[in-house]
Amino acid sequence: MSVSRTGRTSFILWFLLYVLVCECLPLSDSDTVMHGELHSPQYPEPYPPNALEQWDLTVPEGFQIRLTFTHLDIEASDGCYYDSLTVLHNGKLLWKFCGNENSGDGNHPGHQPILSPGNSLTLIFQSDDSNPERHQNVGFFAHFQAIDVDECSAPETGNGPLCSQICLNTLGSYLCACHHGYELRSDKSTCVLTCGDGIFDEPEGHLSSPGYPNLSPYSLSCQYVISVKNGFTVSLNFSDIFHIESVDSENGPHCLHHWLQVTLPNREPVKLCGKKSPGLIDTNSSSVTLEYHTDNEGMSKGWSLDYSTGRMKCPMPGSVTRGRVTPSMTEYFYRDHIYVRCDQGYKLMMNGQEIKTFSTVCQSNGQWHLPLPECHIIDCGDPEPLLNGGVTFLSGSQNQYLSLVQYHCNEPFYSLEGDQNVTFTCEADRQWRSNDLAVTKPTCLPVCGQPTQEIRDFLRIFGGKDAPQNTIPWQVLLTVGSGRGGGIIIADKWIMTAAHVLAHKGQQVSKDLVKMYVGGTEVGAMINSPLYAESVHVHPGYDSVDDLSYNNDIALIKLGNPLTFRAAVMPVCLPAKDSSYTTGKIGLVSGFGLVNDNGSRILTNRMKYVQLPLVDHKKCNDSFNLLKERKHKVPHLTNNMFCAGTPEGGKDACQGDSGSPFTLTENKQFWVAGIVSWGVDCGLAGAYGVYTKVVEYLDWINRTMQEN
Repeated sequence: MSVSRTGRTSFILWFLLYVLVCECLPLSDSDTVMHGELHSPQYPEPYPPNALEQWDLTVPEGFQIRLTFTHLDIEASDGCYYDSLTVLHNGKLLWKFCGNENSGDGNHPGHQPILSPGNSLTLIFQSDDSNPERHQNVGFFAHFQAIDVDECSAPETGNGPLCSQICLNTLGSYLCACHHGYELRSDKSTCVLTCGDGIFDEPEGHLSSPGYPNLSPYSLSCQYVISVKNGFTVSLNFSDIFHIESVDSENGPHCLHHWLQVTLPNREPVKLCGKKSPGLIDTNSSSVTLEYHTDNEGMSKGWSLDYSTGRMKCPMPGSVTRGRVTPSMTEYFYRDHIYVRCDQGYKLMMNGQEIKTFSTVCQSNGQWHLPLPECHIIDCGDPEPLLNGGVTFLSGSQNQYLSLVQYHCNEPFYSLEGDQNVTFTCEADRQWRSNDLAVTKPTCLPVCGQPTQEIRDFLRIFGGKDAPQNTIPWQVLLTVGSGRGGGIIIADKWIMTAAHVLAHKGQQVSKDLVKMYVGGTEVGAMINSPLYAESVHVHPGYDSVDDLSYNNDIALIKLGNPLTFRAAVMPVCLPAKDSSYTTGKIGLVSGFGLVNDNGSRILTNRMKYVQLPLVDHKKCNDSFNLLKERKHKVPHLTNNMFCAGTPEGGKDACQGDSGSPFTLTENKQFWVAGIVSWGVDCGLAGAYGVYTKVVEYLDWINRTMQEN
């Protein structure tokens, strides 16, 4: 709306600018305002004489001006001759106002709004120079507003309807539209018959033939394409009123002249006609083409349908042996996911490869994007091998889930720790677990002091009897350079011997000079399979500089490779801390030292053994004191030593037996009580053999083996 004012007294009213866009009648006047206020000069004070004011109000085409007076008090006169407010439209007088609500003369507009016949109004206020009631008439105050014209309901007189079919009122204008099957002509007011040639891509909609439910026009060739997003299918729901001309036959209606053809991708088209509605058709396709045809004669009322869409359906996925498909539903549709989980103890397999998880999705083409996997029984792999033992399958096979195995040791040379049977089961986590859920395999401990063959009689070493095979399997033949000694197997990697075999006059021999032989009784057969030392450990308290001190005569040799125990090679037991060395108790001494051969001393080629009793420590010490009176050099006897032998002599260890074992038995188990250490001659009457007392060195033995 535009406002202009002229007169002796002028002023400009500013209002908020509204911009109206109308399809039919666009505005070009950027100064147009759509509402405002008007009042006489000096209002609410009395207006002055000789006043002349004019307001030109203009709003866009398609609008009218509504004028509402909140107050009007102008000098009343007959015909509003003197003072007045004149309202004009295009120069034509519409109203002339004066007076007030209570005056008898004049013409007062009242409180009802007045409406312009067009989109403009002109208001003129004038006062003369003679006012008997000067300063009492205050003039007027009014509001104006642009009001949309409903052209559709009130067309101009004599012009007829604005639109031939549908008129739509818009702000400041109007639009014409057509019924389905018609389109608007270029004059934007009249409609012409048309159909099809459109693509309907909304998820739902309504379609009908031209003129439905009235008769369809002749010579129609209409096409309707419904095309929705991939993954969705179209369903056609025809209304009950369905009539397309057909030719009846024994096989049903023939669609010769009029028809509605339904075409789906990759399928044969289907023609519909007759009087029976097809009802609901699920196309299972995202695209449907409808073609409606009539010729130049006949009668068809046509058809109407509502179409809707749903997700594409996928086939049932099937089942998996030893597995579960989730979620379990009666139908699966586009974007549905399914998952496969195997039963406990089974694994997912696809294309020969194990997979951690599996899911597949129903695709837009109605197919699952991956085929179902298989569930195969899990495999724990071979049970961890048991050193010096083995494993036996009790149930199951091929290391599969729930297979049961039992570990056993190579008896009688090894036994399970705790002497209990240990079974392991292949569990679902692919671990072999015992009944207490442990995954650590058991340990086979060597069986000590229990040879597979017994010695049935005992003779002296010095001139003694050959040891039968496998009767003393812990005996070691030990050489240091060209010298010979003995050793004792106490563990799979440890040999115990006398310190003086490995150290001379304070100097320890090189480990490279040390060779050991086990598993036999004949030297000639044994020397072909030497064992080598990884390290040599002489007791730190051993000192034999003067050859008179054999205290702490004990040493350990660590082997480079562990021994595997068998009948010919077994360890002897170490003594218990509370072991008893009872005088008179019979022990067994063995070795490869000197023997008496018809009065001559020779180095034996076979292992010998002899039975000797323990001798009272004081008695032994007294015998050496007597010898000291006859000899110059007799070593010192300490509490770390014990004596064994007979007063008459003849049975004793001798040179080459040093480091060999002196064993005692308890509960049919041999334990090493002593190590052949020293003596005065061999088998001399009145002299005894001296042995290192092993029980005194248990802490050092165990510590050395643990730390090395």
